[in-house]
Amino acid sequence: MFPILFKIGPLTIHTYGFFMAVGFLAGMGIVFREAGRQGIDPERVLDLCFYCLLAAVASSRVPYVIFNWPEFQKNLWEIVRIWHGGLVFYGGFVGAAAVYVYYVRRYKLPFWKTADLFALGVPLGHFFGRLGCFSAGCCYGKVCDLPWAVSFPDRGGLAPVGIPLHPTQLYEAAGNLAIFAFLYFVMRGRRKFYGQLFVTYIVMYATLRFVIEFFRGDDRGAYFLGVLSPSQTLALVIAAVAVFLFAILRKRNAVSP
Repeated sequence: MFPILFKIGPLTIHTYGFFMAVGFLAGMGIVFREAGRQGIDPERVLDLCFYCLLAAVASSRVPYVIFNWPEFQKNLWEIVRIWHGGLVFYGGFVGAAAVYVYYVRRYKLPFWKTADLFALGVPLGHFFGRLGCFSAGCCYGKVCDLPWAVSFPDRGGLAPVGIPLHPTQLYEAAGNLAIFAFLYFVMRGRRKFYGQLFVTYIVMYATLRFVIEFFRGDDRGAYFLGVLSPSQTLALVIAAVAVFLFAILRKRNAVSP
């Protein structure tokens, strides 16, 4: 774990922030290139990526701060120090989705066709983001004795020090990379209707997150029925909605031959 990538005088480059930047650029590059191929204004889409990023970062911080308020009320400045970790994906997704809906309607972009672009960019960006989580020690796993367990050194990260843990950050990074590869190399050329890539991504990520939650060791909040974490409960709801959307879009929004 290397929370600080390097220092140049007073300038400190945090590994978490570095991977977030790399993830954004990688995801944005995919979206930008695909927009041109799909006949959607790349410049408009580029602006949309930027606004969604701002909304995602801000809204992804809110749930973490709420659930860990006793920690933050002692030092309010810590709220904006996102390079220390503590961004909740689902919170960021909601914020970005709100901005997305407003923007595509404001500039009359094709709603579901554009959503399919983001279905390719988001999992790729999320892959790099989870590498950043690993470097900061956040989103850590439960104690385990598996051969691939990781022990975090005392370098100012968020994970318990010197205890073998499930590398849940790497589990999710690998899962997101697999989702991207499946959507980009398999599904992209076989799309039957606009929105298919997006709803497929939602179902796949919700399933991935639901499973990984069983291995998480950080505070997961109040459990629903004593079994499911808030993220697992939300994953089930989102997956159900995505399946419903899949059925509707397949009938109403076919891709022209």
